[in-house]
Amino acid sequence: MTKQSIFGRISQLAKANINALLDSAEDPKRMLDQMVRDYTNSIADAESAIAETIGNLRLLEDDYREDVEAASEWGSKALAASRKADELRSAGNAADADRFDNLAKVALGRQMQSEKEAKQAEPQIASQTAVVAQLKDGLNKMKEKLNQLSSKRNELIARSKTAEAQTKVMDAVKSIDIMDPTSEVSRFEDKIRREEARVRGANELAASSLDAQFESLEDLGELSEVDARLAAMKAGGTSSITQ
Repeated sequence: MTKQSIFGRISQLAKANINALLDSAEDPKRMLDQMVRDYTNSIADAESAIAETIGNLRLLEDDYREDVEAASEWGSKALAASRKADELRSAGNAADADRFDNLAKVALGRQMQSEKEAKQAEPQIASQTAVVAQLKDGLNKMKEKLNQLSSKRNELIARSKTAEAQTKVMDAVKSIDIMDPTSEVSRFEDKIRREEARVRGANELAASSLDAQFESLEDLGELSEVDARLAAMKAGGTSSITQ
């Protein structure tokens, strides 16, 4: 019952604290740190309760040893009184012999009482010793779980930091995504493309103007030939010039 009451109370307290943390959890690190603190406090409560239980056991053991020692002392006194009575009776002193026999009886009564009390304490000590052993085992398991919780806390915090860093990297990549039409890089690229297109247009325009000039030269050649034939015709020649 002692073991169950101690760990039952601590278990309910720990569960209540953990459930409250999970319900209001925002920062994983703060939540895990608080869980470690709460569980550490629960262990401290368990240690205090177990220490008190062990103290009670030690008191029982002290009382038991005192009873055993008292029984032995009273037995020795009873034996001494009985021998003294025998000596006095052998010497013919019956009155004093009876008095020492009575003392021996009183001592034997005290011895029996001490033996009875020691006997009654034995099952209590055995039961309490078993309870203390179970409590110590339970406490060791709690400490092991605390170590596991601390290790898990470190692992989860490391994973949380990694996830947080990855999120920051992803956000940074998104902020400089050159395919984003709203980004500065994309607008700058679009401006350059427009400038390149304007230059190509100017080049095409310049090329078309040069072609027109060459075409005008060809037209001038044809006009010169027409004038030559007209002059030849007026001079009495033919309308075609043959070599």
